This record gives sequence, C-alpha cells and structure tokens, in this order.
Amino acid sequence: MTDNIVWHNTTITSQQRQEQKGQRSTVLWFTGLSGSGKSTVANAVESLLFQKGYHSYLLDGDNVRHGLNGDLGFDDSARVENIRRISEVAKLFVDSGLIVLTAFISPFVADRAQARELIGDANFLEVYIDTPLDVCEARDPKGLYKKARAGEIKHFTGIDSAYEAPVAPDIHVKTDGLSIEQCAELVVSELERFTS
Repeated sequence: MTDNIVWHNTTITSQQRQEQKGQRSTVLWFTGLSGSGKSTVANAVESLLFQKGYHSYLLDGDNVRHGLNGDLGFDDSARVENIRRISEVAKLFVDSGLIVLTAFISPFVADRAQARELIGDANFLEVYIDTPLDVCEARDPKGLYKKARAGEIKHFTGIDSAYEAPVAPDIHVKTDGLSIEQCAELVVSELERFTS
C-alpha cells in the first residue's frame, strides 16, 4: 500500500444506515465442507430474512469466483487470499447497514479468526454447517468429490487439503436430521437473539 492513500470519511455513518434500515448489521459467516449445504442454507436464511423485512445480501463462494476472485486458484495461499478479499467486501457491506451472509468453505481457523477481527466481534457470527464428510461425498452435487478421489482435482478440502472445523462456532447447525427450513429457522432465531 502506498503512503499516498488516505481514508475518505463519508457524511453518513454506519449507525445512521442501520437506523434507516431498522436493523443491526451483521455478518453470518457460513463455513463447512463442500456439499455440506452452506449455500443452500444461506439462501434459505436470506429468503426468510427477506420475508421478515430485513435488508441482506448473500456472498456465495462460487459466485464470487466468477468475478472478484476469478484470478485465484485453490491452493492454500489462494484460499487465504480468497477469504481475505471476502472479509474486506463483507466489512463494506456491514458498513452499509446490511446483514451479510457469506457462504465459503473457508477451511482455516486462522482465516475465519482474521475475518472476525477485521469485521469486529460485535458484527460477526460464525455459522458452522456441520455435515459429515461421508454425507457431503454422497451428495456430491457438483461431482467434485468424485473428481478429487480420481486425482483430477488437487487441493480439494476434506480429501487432500485440510478443513479445520470451528471449535466454538456462534451457531452450530448439524444438518443431519434437519430440513433446510429448520436449519434456516435456527440461524435466523440465533441472529435475532444476537442483534436484539
């Protein structure tokens, strides 16, 4: 970063934006293995928030890699940069007064901790979509586990790249035995408790 960049303060504050929307801006940081249901549950949560009149935006891992992070691969260093960029974008959305949902594998504890530190503990909820590897692999909605097992994909989380599960997530969603709707209701209930 150059010394010639100075932060430009805006007239409207984050607090004013939140008051205008009648909500407390928060990041719901969904993490879990590929195929765990992160995007599906996050989408259901956003639909429920929309029905309830909240202002939100969903940042999905695959969607963001079509544009902003399209230049990144999937090795460990690229994954770290992927999450760093998303953390910065989520922080901007929080400043705008929105509830931000991020659905990314985000496999490393240190990266999720860095996101929390950047965004602020008062605006951050880690949502662990806890689905056993064998269930994720059986679902395999994109056929990625099959390719990873065949050696066609390298650095695949859960196969030849580590996934560091949250030790104490703010919201722990064990998807086995719960419908998508039940998972979404659980997350929204915890969000409302956190922001009340």
